[in-house]
Amino acid sequence: MPREENRTSFWRTLWVNAIFAPRTSLGFMRVDFVLGTVFIIPFTQMVFFAFVAGLAGNPGSSVAFVVIGNAVATVTYSSIFSVCQTTDSEKQAGTMEHLLVSPANRFALYFGRGLIPILISLATVTVGLSYAVFLFHAPLAPGALVSLAISVVLTSFAMVGFGLFLAGVALYLRTSIILGNIFLFLGLLLSGTNFPLASLPLPLQWAGNLLPLTWAVTAVRASMAGDPLGTLLPLWGLVSASAVASVAVAVVFWETFERRALATGTIARF
Repeated sequence: MPREENRTSFWRTLWVNAIFAPRTSLGFMRVDFVLGTVFIIPFTQMVFFAFVAGLAGNPGSSVAFVVIGNAVATVTYSSIFSVCQTTDSEKQAGTMEHLLVSPANRFALYFGRGLIPILISLATVTVGLSYAVFLFHAPLAPGALVSLAISVVLTSFAMVGFGLFLAGVALYLRTSIILGNIFLFLGLLLSGTNFPLASLPLPLQWAGNLLPLTWAVTAVRASMAGDPLGTLLPLWGLVSASAVASVAVAVVFWETFERRALATGTIARF
């Protein structure tokens, strides 16, 4: 019986947080914010880097290569920034201290808040890839939609998992904005978004391979190119592994920085 009560409590916590997060910790995600994230940010970012790629004239960084990479990279705004800012919202509202002394399951609590960002991430990448195909004429192989959909779904989960990991670190910081910006630009530089990862020095290639965005971009490009299942399965496995690893590390970081923040008083500092 206690096991059944715990299971019910877990799922109740998960879905209650998913439903009420837009009114509480995700309250900053108003309609204009969501529409801008889904429709405007992908377009402006892709136009800018497509223009840069056109001026550079580098065959390894063609316009099609760059717009596909940036269509995927725009998921950072809804996955990393939005999830990280749930911590800031709780601190600003003065509810973080009360939340952390509650008996609610931590994984259900924070992953529940990630469900809305996952949906927005799916929409953002889908719109960005539509821009890439219809406006920038990026090639899409016949019959590639199913494999592309799988890559996009895995990308959304992996990036929100990475956002939860950074949110655990942000618990100890004064604000998450700086942390989010750091990984936004690291993603643009180290994930193969705008140029092949092989063009970087070897240590930076190793660092890039630790980012979920790197494998997400690679999987999406391979799907659009119509690569065979034998090529896609290992990439999907790497994206999934990065998602699982991010969530696992996030749970550890939340526990560690929660204790640290409570001990030093930074839990109430915003």
